[in-house]
Amino acid sequence: MPTEQAAAAAAAPGATTDFWSKVLIFILVMAAAGLAAWLLTLVSARVFKSINKKHKGIHLVFFEKLIKVVLVAAVFVLAVSALDGGSSVWKTLLGGTAVISAVVAFAAQDVIKDVLAGLMISLHKPFELGDRIELEDGTAGVVLDITNRHVVLAGTDTLRTVVPNSKINAMMLTNYSFHRDCRSAKFVFPVGYDTDLGQAKAAILSTVVDSPLTIPGKTDKDGSPCYGEVYFVKFDSSALLLQTTVYYENTTPTEVLVDGINTSVREALAKAGVEIPYDYVNVVNVTPKE
Repeated sequence: MPTEQAAAAAAAPGATTDFWSKVLIFILVMAAAGLAAWLLTLVSARVFKSINKKHKGIHLVFFEKLIKVVLVAAVFVLAVSALDGGSSVWKTLLGGTAVISAVVAFAAQDVIKDVLAGLMISLHKPFELGDRIELEDGTAGVVLDITNRHVVLAGTDTLRTVVPNSKINAMMLTNYSFHRDCRSAKFVFPVGYDTDLGQAKAAILSTVVDSPLTIPGKTDKDGSPCYGEVYFVKFDSSALLLQTTVYYENTTPTEVLVDGINTSVREALAKAGVEIPYDYVNVVNVTPKE
């Protein structure tokens, strides 16, 4: 019995040394894998930068980021599988492989959905970078970027809205720039029931044409560029609604355009003597008789 205890005591330091040597090898291999992943992502970035000089599109932005993730994951998986004793060290440090796999699979459900939705968006291209879109929940902005997980929309000033790919892929959206070199915005102006519609339409159209923020966005029968027409679209409860579509450059912020057109049209209608109706309340104070 004493002989067995002495043998176990003599073997213990060797076992400890062997474990820490495996840990050291594991750390060195992971460091080498990190360096290799960094070099591969650098090469990938240069390749996509060269491609983007000739071809641009939301699909290239998405695939560039997806490939980076795949390269990094592949390098580390290969590094772990190449280790002789790496699997035992990995289990010792992080626990059972089955438990880890279950936890990762559960946590990655939303990630996988977002990646697949981003893939669908990049392939079918319901919008491109620089397009102004509006989602069915009212969220609107210019598409600034797409990643493996989300789409970034630029709003007023520094406002940025981050929408998960799976959410935006499932929603109905309005694209104001679909397959066009410019963007468009719809304007509706209420006028009084006694308004001369021809005069009101002319005032609105001339204001749009004279604005430095607008451009011709469509062509007439002769193929010449022209501005959107003004249409009488609805009898409202207290007004007649006139609608027009305004076209503008992609570089013009939509909020700047809306402010400029609304301000100018209001002034033009007032100058033309056109009433802009609004709701109001009359309060009548009645003094009871004594």
